Amino acid sequence: MRVAILGGTGKFGSALARRLSEQGDDVVIGSRDAERARTIGAELGVSGASNEDAVAGVDLVVLAVDASAALDTAHALRSAIGTTPVLCVASELRVKGVPSLAEHVDEALDAPVAAGLHTVAARTVGHEQDALVCGDDDDAKALALELAGRAVDGRAFDAGPLVNARALEGLTGVIVAVNRRYKAHAGIRFTGV
Repeated sequence: MRVAILGGTGKFGSALARRLSEQGDDVVIGSRDAERARTIGAELGVSGASNEDAVAGVDLVVLAVDASAALDTAHALRSAIGTTPVLCVASELRVKGVPSLAEHVDEALDAPVAAGLHTVAARTVGHEQDALVCGDDDDAKALALELAGRAVDGRAFDAGPLVNARALEGLTGVIVAVNRRYKAHAGIRFTGV
């Protein structure tokens, strides 16, 4: 799979890029600063480009920018992304109610949007844990589930429609709180499935 990771120069984006590249995916990381993306991409063993150039010709766009920049990035790249499926992993650490950030991104783009990997931290990419993905478009969700399954040493689960991103994004704060309290790097595992 050819994947563009916007925000690929950040901690989570870089960890995901490294993991997917190791799994055999063709990865390009995007940044507002193309030179920075190329430099960090070279360190990770992947391509780097401006955000706009990174999304050209890929199978899936991963929106891994800071939550505060997710909507602005989506609006700025709307025409460049076109109808390419998007996986929004951005999440705010405080619960703001409805709709979710992923639902806002879905409204901003012409592309189908899935949400997922909210319980996976940069330090736990590739670790033994499960991942959740939700979305309304079956094809976009299938791509996102495939990617999520390679991002962790566990399973990727279909968590239902995009409206469930409200709960997934809320789990980010829960995982962060547990990790802070117990000085851990916890993820989630589903049993009985």
